[in-house]
Amino acid sequence: MSETSAIANLHLTRGRLLARNTIWNLIGNGAPLIVAVFSIPILIRVLGKDRFGVLTLAWALIGYAGLIDLGLGRALTQLVAKKLGAGEENEVPALVWTSLLLMLALGVAGAAIIAVISPFLVHSTLKIPEALQSESLHSFYLLGLSVPVVISAAGLRGLLEAHQRFDLVSLLRIPIGVFTFVGPLLVLPFSHSLVPVVGILVAGRLAGCLAHLLVCFHVVPELRHRVAWEGSSVGPLLRFGGWTTVTNIVGPMMLYMDRFVIGALVSATAVAYYATPYELVTKLFIVSGAISGVMFPAFSLTGATDRHRSGKLYRRTLAYMIAVLLPVTVLLMLGARAGLSLWLGSDFANHSYRVAQLLLVGTFALALESLPFVLIQGLGRPDIPAKINLLEIPVYATGLYWAIQRYGVTGAATAWVLRATVDALLLLYFARRLQRVPSAERSHVPSVSTVIVDR
Repeated sequence: MSETSAIANLHLTRGRLLARNTIWNLIGNGAPLIVAVFSIPILIRVLGKDRFGVLTLAWALIGYAGLIDLGLGRALTQLVAKKLGAGEENEVPALVWTSLLLMLALGVAGAAIIAVISPFLVHSTLKIPEALQSESLHSFYLLGLSVPVVISAAGLRGLLEAHQRFDLVSLLRIPIGVFTFVGPLLVLPFSHSLVPVVGILVAGRLAGCLAHLLVCFHVVPELRHRVAWEGSSVGPLLRFGGWTTVTNIVGPMMLYMDRFVIGALVSATAVAYYATPYELVTKLFIVSGAISGVMFPAFSLTGATDRHRSGKLYRRTLAYMIAVLLPVTVLLMLGARAGLSLWLGSDFANHSYRVAQLLLVGTFALALESLPFVLIQGLGRPDIPAKINLLEIPVYATGLYWAIQRYGVTGAATAWVLRATVDALLLLYFARRLQRVPSAERSHVPSVSTVIVDR
């Protein structure tokens, strides 16, 4: 029965389904962008640049919270996809509940950590104006409450992705993403304080998590009847998730540390000048994320049984990504100054357009990187991206600090671009190397440090 079921599940890697799911991903990620284009100027004008700068930090913390789950969300997607490929659907409910219980516990721990470090961030680390420190502190406390919710929702979303139900994922993501920008606007007629602004964001995330749970009950009805803890699933989850955790912590840290260092060394206004073009240009990740998000469970399903198909899917998809992203990146670079002037005014554009141009180069590199990244993880080697990040972060942090001190926000963007380019080249190399290695020998692929030294 397992073999018959496994054959039936091969439809989850068919090109037509993957293409359709990529479109669903694009819709789900793109709809909030349209709302953001109209919402951000209003938020900057009404809240002021300093308060809006703090709000961008809140958005960053909410985004980061979904990644500090010990890699269990990613591990859940990979292991469920593998079980579907092997025809072992009956083992999925226990695996899911075990993962969700672990993630909930981690979320509570994450909330406690944010509560402890928030006073230090607000009063000592970030250059937040004294008049905003009280509301910023209370806002950070509220953000801590959202951590268990965000982490649990990420696990539930991973289950849907393993089943290639990106249609449902997108139908959930659109209202949640739109509310991220519309929610604060709903507060503005009553208050300009950050506390209710962040509070409504947290409430929206809670509603989104409950919606994910109900949809998962629909896709996998057995979840309602088999709430169970399976100790044998903990080991595989933690083994895969352990290295993914390193990537989930260090990778986003390198994505977001620039704005925190700018806030510490320059000002909250400078954070706004940097973070606003960053939030705009990195929306190119919508395209790469839509593609790589669909390909990860596909690589996980085929990696152990059909390595040739995994490689074919990878090479074809990478060619498509380059063909789509390269001309878009060039056009956006050429129109950066005019576009920012039209959107936010000439004064803001004069401070931000060179930052936007530099960030576009790094964004293109990281967008391409997303495909070898999910291939490597899907083939069961999450340690490779993690080791690359561990080697990069001290070099990047040192360079970032020096560049910001000397060149301000332009220096931050330059350091970010260099790090992104090196990261992409290394992952492309290892993805190519790993495809040539038979499945049984993948554990013997040379370590990252060894390859870097050899080269």
